[in-house]
Amino acid sequence: MGQDFENPFGIKLKNGNLRKMSALINLAVFPGNQGGPLEHIIAAKAIAFGEALSDEFLHYMLQVKKNAEAMAAAFVAKDYKIISGGTDNHMMLIDLRNKNITGKDAENLLVKADITANKNMVPFDDKSPFITSGIRFGTAAITTRGLKEADMTAIVDLIDEVITHAEEEKVVAGVKVKVNKLMKDLPLFA
Repeated sequence: MGQDFENPFGIKLKNGNLRKMSALINLAVFPGNQGGPLEHIIAAKAIAFGEALSDEFLHYMLQVKKNAEAMAAAFVAKDYKIISGGTDNHMMLIDLRNKNITGKDAENLLVKADITANKNMVPFDDKSPFITSGIRFGTAAITTRGLKEADMTAIVDLIDEVITHAEEEKVVAGVKVKVNKLMKDLPLFA
């Protein structure tokens, strides 16, 4: 051991010789994961990796997943089409075509109501990547703010209120007031 060797993946140099395994590892580290030797970024990654190893982070991620499952179930109950039928991670992708709204329009309306979401293409999307037929929601940020599974139905109700009343500016403004009231005592940073 301790000797460099040719990679088992068949990745070759321009001259046709197999790359050494050390070269592949170096390419994975720089520029892929490490980037430039910026001390503040290296320190930030060290802290993030340390936090990820903690029991507290494990429990946080389990709560993120529980919240996502509860949110997905609330969306399904309101006839939203989740691409995978549910979720087993922190996010879900919803096909909005049965709601007669594009991903772009839904994202813009939700932003006006202080709800963060991202337009996203869905499988067999018939709209451009700039418009999209889908929208993506995640639960990491709301979990960080202290929300639990029981809160997910209320959040989905607010999202649904915006989407089903897309043409009514007063409804969107009213949802914004409700969102800010719900989140008032749950700061982004503690």
